[in-house]
Amino acid sequence: MTKKITVIGAGPGGYVAAIKAAKMGAEVTVIEKEKIGGTCLNRGCIPTKSLIASAEALETIKEAENYGIKIKGEIIPDINAIIERKDKIVERLNKGIEYLFEKNNVKLIKGEGKIVERNKVRIKKPGGEEEIIESHAIIIATGSVPGKNIFPFDGRKILTSDEILNLRHIPKSILIVGAGVIGCEFAMFYQKLGTEVTIVELLERALATEDAEISKEIEKMLKRKKIKLYTKTKIKDVEVKEEEVIATLEDKRQVKAEIMLVAIGRKASIEGIGLEEAGVKTERGRIIVDEKMRTNVEGIYAIGDVVPGLQLAHVASFEGICAAENIMGKQSKMDYSVIPHAIFTEPEIGAVGLTEEEARNRGYRVRVGRFYFRGLGRAQAADKINGFVKIVADEEEDTILGAHIIGQNATDIVHEAALAMACGVKVKEFSRVVHSHPTFSEALMEAVHDVHGESVHNA
Repeated sequence: MTKKITVIGAGPGGYVAAIKAAKMGAEVTVIEKEKIGGTCLNRGCIPTKSLIASAEALETIKEAENYGIKIKGEIIPDINAIIERKDKIVERLNKGIEYLFEKNNVKLIKGEGKIVERNKVRIKKPGGEEEIIESHAIIIATGSVPGKNIFPFDGRKILTSDEILNLRHIPKSILIVGAGVIGCEFAMFYQKLGTEVTIVELLERALATEDAEISKEIEKMLKRKKIKLYTKTKIKDVEVKEEEVIATLEDKRQVKAEIMLVAIGRKASIEGIGLEEAGVKTERGRIIVDEKMRTNVEGIYAIGDVVPGLQLAHVASFEGICAAENIMGKQSKMDYSVIPHAIFTEPEIGAVGLTEEEARNRGYRVRVGRFYFRGLGRAQAADKINGFVKIVADEEEDTILGAHIIGQNATDIVHEAALAMACGVKVKEFSRVVHSHPTFSEALMEAVHDVHGESVHNA
């Protein structure tokens, strides 16, 4: 008997789960009220990286003389062209997923899905008509939305990360609330376009969830770029005027800016999808699941931003694969022990595993290896010398507990460390892996060597 699966949401969790299940022989229906690809493709990972790529191209042109190239004439960013380029990339990838659905016989229905029984979902379509579909299993993959709090959001002067993606002018100044991933990425994007940037962060440091040395380094980069950063600071009041936003801080200081971006996290999108009616348990606004992505209700699974844990697209995708495999009879469990993540600031950040502080707090005897990019011939040749690699290792077992990289290509290099961790490669074994010269990945090799004080290129 062919198993029928209904997936609510076509983000990086939902669409991957759907295709995986279809490839395993299931009859799959996906319900999506907006565009395929979810937040990641339409309002997150991809569009922001597109904008950042345009800003980086602009900066490279401005710094061309550093490479012996003279540019004549004025260099002007065209924000409309930048936005249009972003939209074309998103549209191309949307069509790519639609093509995969078609090739794998995944049925897509536009509308809002609501669970009405353990095995039934009611779909409210854009025209108002309704349809009920039955299936053997349901996967909830409805994602998340930007967190909103006391600020008077109007979509014009005070914006979320969704709305700012389509801002059709370059503001003279911007106030960003939150020095997390979204805040820091947008800060550097607008700085490159010539905007005066101020960040206000409630916690004690920027990128507070990263290793403390990474946070310290990114704060140095922000300062070097003349981006103002106020940490351990709370905004007490916001006044919206025709031409500016005035934020009054807890210490009575005021920050004035043309627009304000609020980047203080996201919340699970689980309202109105029938969880109460179906008896699905939630806690602190997230759906509770086990290691097989099963909820407390038989036949109902949940993945991605709606469940506790990391709100990352690649995590959602692997949770989707896990859920699909379990529905189709394969025993699959999620393993969160080695999950790399990437931050597209300048320089980039890539990290996996425990920070040094986390490792020490867990009782490990820690050895640390470091290597700075400025010691690389490749970095000097490319004029990309900022940053370093930090390896956190277990002295007793000689295994890597964490890798933290800030520097050129960090978001790619980190996966070499992730693979070593996943396979249980010892530091001594890793140190024997030959790396091509001259490359940026040599910094990781040198940092691994430095764990035992054997880095040739460290003073």
